[in-house]
Amino acid sequence: MLNFQVLARDKESKARTGLLTTDHGLVHTPCFMPVATWGTVKTLSSEEVRQIGAEIVIANAYHLWRRPGVEVIERAGGLHRFMSWDRALVTDSGGFQIFSLEEVKIEKDGVVFKSKEDGSKYYLTPEKAVEIQRRLGADLLMAFDYCPRRWDDAREMALSTEITIGWARRCRQVEIGPGRWLFGIVQGGTNLSLRTECARALMGMGFDGYAIGGLSLGEPFEKTVKTVVEVAALLPWEKPRYFMGLGYPWQILEMVTAGLDLFDCALPTHIARNGSAITGQGKLNIKAGRYRNDFTPLDPHCDCFVCRGYSRAYLRHLFNRKEILSLRLVSYHNLYFMQRFMVSIRQAIESGKLNEFSRKVKKEYNDSLDLQE
Repeated sequence: MLNFQVLARDKESKARTGLLTTDHGLVHTPCFMPVATWGTVKTLSSEEVRQIGAEIVIANAYHLWRRPGVEVIERAGGLHRFMSWDRALVTDSGGFQIFSLEEVKIEKDGVVFKSKEDGSKYYLTPEKAVEIQRRLGADLLMAFDYCPRRWDDAREMALSTEITIGWARRCRQVEIGPGRWLFGIVQGGTNLSLRTECARALMGMGFDGYAIGGLSLGEPFEKTVKTVVEVAALLPWEKPRYFMGLGYPWQILEMVTAGLDLFDCALPTHIARNGSAITGQGKLNIKAGRYRNDFTPLDPHCDCFVCRGYSRAYLRHLFNRKEILSLRLVSYHNLYFMQRFMVSIRQAIESGKLNEFSRKVKKEYNDSLDLQE
């Protein structure tokens, strides 16, 4: 049985802690969801993702629909069993991925698009997008939305808002069965009028939770913050709120103060495969020559097994020799760091010290580390 309960609230901001109850376990919020696009968090097993402490992951229904196919996953007993994941699971409908393709045609009932891999044509409707997710067996399903290609195209933002509202209404009419929640996705770019229109329309449909999509598309972060603050203030207090696609710790912290609960992003594992580690001091490029004789851990304040047992010099050596272990170890550390970071945020909210924690993070996190070579 699904349930969401707000447990504690910060007195100086909109931040809150909560508990999401699903048929596959509890999810403490605010939380960060590792991305398992194809039913796997890249380079890591489901057992390792559990060890890291993740209570929920997100997979992509669009990709899994295409390969290996819903029928295969159904025969396996659902996506949980197929990927050996016994905790909560979200599936994204694939709106972002579809509208990022070059050849997409919007028709009255849905979209026609071509696969990048083999040029095959596909047709997807809002109803089918929800039905695919239901068949996959996810706990939290996402409505099919139109994610704009650009943040600064007024016509595109208006079109995405109009279509998203219409599709959301159709998604809401699909029977998803017990033990599942359907989230509506608020679009509108950085246009506050469009965002307000979309949010109010979705709330009128009575979704189980609400996501904010169509951000982190290149817009200045100041505009992102302003947009989220305005939208979050409109959304029902008693329902979970989800920012789609945000992965930098200090940005997540900013959104937590606006009252958001759920976050996901492929960034921690993506940059790990390129040799970058997330630390309390910033992003560290382990391939840099300065670490050749550095026998300290990636992050001296991290207690993951990578930081306890392996040095920067060793990890640099692995990357330079193109050893697969390098990808696995830094991916593990980055996701472990994100989970512990979210635990620290929850503890700060519960103890009434979120402001103090935020000041500490901003003081120690150095953006200049992102430029290390």
